[in-house]
Amino acid sequence: MLEQRIQQQFFDSADLKYQAAEMLARPIADASAALLAALTNGGKVMATGAGAGAALAPYLARLLAGRFERLRPPLAALALEPVDAVQQLRALGLPGDVLFYIDDGEGHSSKAISAAQAKDMTIVVLAGRGAQAFGELLAETDVLVAVPHERPARVAELQLLVLHCLCDAVDFQLMGDQDP
Repeated sequence: MLEQRIQQQFFDSADLKYQAAEMLARPIADASAALLAALTNGGKVMATGAGAGAALAPYLARLLAGRFERLRPPLAALALEPVDAVQQLRALGLPGDVLFYIDDGEGHSSKAISAAQAKDMTIVVLAGRGAQAFGELLAETDVLVAVPHERPARVAELQLLVLHCLCDAVDFQLMGDQDP
């Protein structure tokens, strides 16, 4: 019985990824274009989040500033502490930078988004449940990547895959099609 339950977790995760691939391809491509525009024009990516998203933000910053699957020059990316994100955005944010906000669906911070908007930054939001609330906050030039699921575990799994897709897309656009 327990083994079947464990197997079902794998099947549910795989099904969600398969179903979401077509729906998320365009928003992920748009998000990678926003990241690339900032990074190639002297800007930086500032990542933060709420709930489980707060744990994924430093991971994204490490992948960009370090490496994903291939060696490349480091990219300007840093993780913001969720508690201090607004102050850090006010102090460090510049026009042309990107705020990459990851929300797990437990609640969002319009304060961080407002602080980034006040600095004329582009905003990319990767959200789970409640993603529609972000749509009302974002400008036309911002990007919302909305994970289509209600369960927090499935949302986090897909958000991690989205981060990997973004890093691969940035590397591909910077360095071409090379094997990792």
